[in-house]
Amino acid sequence: MATTEQLSTRIESTLGRALSRAGKPGAPPKLAEAMRYAVFPGGARVRPSLCLAVASSCGDDQPALADAAGAAIELLHCASLVHDDLPCFDDAPTRRGKPSVHRAYGEPLAVLAGDALIVLAFETLAERILDHPARAAHLMRIVAGSVGMPFGIVAGQAWESEDDAILADYQRAKTGSLFAAATEAGAVAAGGDSQLWRVVGERLGEAYQVADDIQDVTGDEAVLGKPTGVDATYARPNAVAQHGLAGATRHLKQLVTDAVDAVPPCAGQAMLQQMILQQSQRFEPPPNAPAAGRSAAHPA
Repeated sequence: MATTEQLSTRIESTLGRALSRAGKPGAPPKLAEAMRYAVFPGGARVRPSLCLAVASSCGDDQPALADAAGAAIELLHCASLVHDDLPCFDDAPTRRGKPSVHRAYGEPLAVLAGDALIVLAFETLAERILDHPARAAHLMRIVAGSVGMPFGIVAGQAWESEDDAILADYQRAKTGSLFAAATEAGAVAAGGDSQLWRVVGERLGEAYQVADDIQDVTGDEAVLGKPTGVDATYARPNAVAQHGLAGATRHLKQLVTDAVDAVPPCAGQAMLQQMILQQSQRFEPPPNAPAAGRSAAHPA
């Protein structure tokens, strides 16, 4: 199985090549800048790392296809953050420790940057169709399903406008969908069975959303690099509000355990399980965290 450093190099190289197309001569330079600003420097790149790790565990016989799938998922994630931060949603002034895209470039360019990143994600996948048409077609369906209706991240965003949002449905769509796509896409890119890997992504995605809910209540904005208390401000579903801090923390740990246990037998099973455990340690709340003001690492 490839090392973390090798996976990171592949991800950043593929993202860099994709964004370079947006900045070609004759293209609107400010929009190209806004797109690059939204993607670099990145967060933990958890979703594409998971995609490539699964591909590696399944043999990784088409690495360029796996790279494209991982990059597409990360571009969609970045696009969702740009749109999530807009004044019509969270009106967040910061993201990843710097001004959010609409604060740095204005609302019109932020909307367009998010839209363009979505299109770029599918262009990145489409470029690899000739490598393996059947797998690429399957990847298109998986990735498209993770962003649209009825259960993708667009649906997750829409739950925030519903009067009676169900926490599990909200979390499955807003965060779980891209994680499930990451594990499924990694398997498909390498010729594996996507259904064997879906539950790993679903459990891990829900864990990340619960962690984000905990951080929204207990985190330190200066450390997270984004505003806290957003869920309470907008009366959105939140695991801490529903289960309490202790209950949400127990649920988070159980979800990580479930994700680890769900990794199917494969050449890289042990290493992938260890990777999930190491990643999860980054966002577990500190012991005896109070209701607000404590720092934690941001999982995005």
